[in-house]
Amino acid sequence: MRIGVDIDNVLSNFNDELLKEFLIHDKQLRNNGIINKELYITRGMFDWSKEEIDEFYYSNIERIAKNLNVIDKAPEYIKELRKNGHEIYIISGRDNGEYSDPYNMTANWLEKYNIEYDKLILTNGYNSLEKVNICIENNISIMIDDSTRVYSEMVKNGITALLMDTPYSRKMEDVKRVFNWEETYNFISNFKKEKLNVILDTDTYNECDDQFALSYMIKSQDVFNIEAITVAPYSHKEYNESVQEGQNKSYNEILKICKFLNFDTTNKVFKGSTGYICNGYEENNDAVNKIIEIALKNNKTYIIAIGAITNVALAIKKEPKIIDKIEVIWLGGNSLLQNANLDFNFKQDVNAVKIVFESQVKLTIIPCKNVASNLTTSIYELNHYLKDKSELNNYLLDRFCNDTYHGMQERRVLWDISAVAYLINKSWFTSNKISCPNINDDTSYELTNNNHEITMVNYIDANKVYADLFKKLGE
Repeated sequence: MRIGVDIDNVLSNFNDELLKEFLIHDKQLRNNGIINKELYITRGMFDWSKEEIDEFYYSNIERIAKNLNVIDKAPEYIKELRKNGHEIYIISGRDNGEYSDPYNMTANWLEKYNIEYDKLILTNGYNSLEKVNICIENNISIMIDDSTRVYSEMVKNGITALLMDTPYSRKMEDVKRVFNWEETYNFISNFKKEKLNVILDTDTYNECDDQFALSYMIKSQDVFNIEAITVAPYSHKEYNESVQEGQNKSYNEILKICKFLNFDTTNKVFKGSTGYICNGYEENNDAVNKIIEIALKNNKTYIIAIGAITNVALAIKKEPKIIDKIEVIWLGGNSLLQNANLDFNFKQDVNAVKIVFESQVKLTIIPCKNVASNLTTSIYELNHYLKDKSELNNYLLDRFCNDTYHGMQERRVLWDISAVAYLINKSWFTSNKISCPNINDDTSYELTNNNHEITMVNYIDANKVYADLFKKLGE
């Protein structure tokens, strides 16, 4: 795991030294001593004016910081954590204008006390969201900090945080509080990051990208608890291929990929809809029933939908109780820069899209054109990273060249890996919350202001996604 570690009051005795310096200067100033020990040192503990506080603080803080002592046993326990395979990211809010050379000052202090680390990152300490973004970007599993603001923002953003105890944080209740580095070490040693319960809803044989996405998910079981793989509908009129025929091909393709990866498919793979809601299809099927069953038993289930969204819509329609227990990540439609949503996943069952949009389920959309279309690669790149690494990889390369529907291709987009990658590391994506749009008759979006919020992805860092995919498939 990657562990984020603050410095002041986590590795250093910052508050102790600052208080000592204030007491010394107070004797020179008015010698009234502490007038309110409940308040923080620079915020009312002494009877100093703001100007007096600022003048002393900014004139002396660099000298004080350079001479801080290390907290008892911190270097030893950090060394032990690294021996156990953890990566230590020192993340400190010292890039705030208070120091002339904060990075080198901090690096020298860490070296002085033999504190081992893998990366040193400085942020603006007056912006607690900066640390959150750094933790997301660097895939930090646990952040140790003394700031209640930082702690709250971490928890709000789904990052496990430990609050190092100080007298000024004790009013905050219901926190994971630690009092020393022995407790911190024991917490980290016994910590198991909770896996995400996921269902992959996929039209697996329709193109080659579903096979890559399915393989990517199975190779990421450190992140995912794979509850089910459900078969989404697809059909091709130009090939005279019905939904039923497409379903059988997808089902068999799932079993083939799972066999390559030794993934046990017992009670895991379920056939879904054999028609579209827009054509009047409303039948029960194994996939819909399984989605409902899994959603109701878990506190939270993520549905990675990379085909027509019919199964998900039917599950919501049949059992609305699941709306508050699932989160849907759907590859479908196009970006807001486009005038219509005529991509394959969207246009097959527009009624299903409307049901999901209007349900108020927690929803993230990864648009195809202008967003997922950034995930272009070539057979030459795939050969370089994957060829002959496994039987699965060679099969995927064959499918990439010719998926049976789109002819021989040397270059194409692996659209569907985007939805899997989004749950692996959201920092590879940029997105924003928007009011859920309405869907016009021509499938274009009508923007709104007062609907419930959904998340719309607008950029993917393709290099980071492919680096992770190639690493996992190449293992």
